Amino acid sequence: MVKTFNTVITPYGLTRNVFLWLPDDWQTSGRRYPVTYMFDGHNLFYNETATYGTCWGLLDYCQAHPDQIIAAPECNHEGNGRLEEYSPYDLDAFGGIHGTGRQYLDWLTREFKPALDAAYPTLPDRAHTAIAGSSMGGLMSLYAVTAYNAVFSRAACLSPSVRFCMEPLRRDLAKADLRPDTRIFLSWGEQESDAPRALAHYTANALEVCRALLARGADVCPYLQLGGRHCEASWAEQVPLYSRYLWEDRHGRKEK
Repeated sequence: MVKTFNTVITPYGLTRNVFLWLPDDWQTSGRRYPVTYMFDGHNLFYNETATYGTCWGLLDYCQAHPDQIIAAPECNHEGNGRLEEYSPYDLDAFGGIHGTGRQYLDWLTREFKPALDAAYPTLPDRAHTAIAGSSMGGLMSLYAVTAYNAVFSRAACLSPSVRFCMEPLRRDLAKADLRPDTRIFLSWGEQESDAPRALAHYTANALEVCRALLARGADVCPYLQLGGRHCEASWAEQVPLYSRYLWEDRHGRKEK
């Protein structure tokens, strides 16, 4: 089931809708569940709420694999609000962005996650806590698993928008203190952009990030999606891939 409710993102003083996936029997099963925190909650479960009319299809996937809780606040839809919330850095792109991603993640880890853990049967420890997103949400997931590695042990970073901030990202990755059980799925599409030489550019950035993560001791799964575009339909195809990588052990069993 998908439950929706409002929460206040206190650094901004803004009320935001949250999409919360819960296994149908969560109140009677006696189980506790790992949690994946995600960005752009409106794009995940329903075509009707998705920005461009196509969602990730997570409702069907979760109904077939009711093994986790997914908590996904909606983004800010006003002006450059999403870009500001979902960037840990100030950017020259988009006419200039003051990134407040650190404030957002402080709220997520210090307020939102404790409230969720208190209200629902989560497994709140780091080993059972993941973060995932695409585009700017993919950048935030990458930043979260490296800068907040004491909270998140796993991340799915789909088409992360690293091209806008490679210089500060390099510095942060070079000093990231990652535990050896950290798993990071990082993908990019063959057709992310129609610009000439775009694939080479995306691939170079993605592989540089992967190498930096490996150098810090993380377990990394790089994935080039053939035919993949920068859109929800392409990211939907990756849901089973990153889910298996994040949550199955090396013998193909669901981790407990």
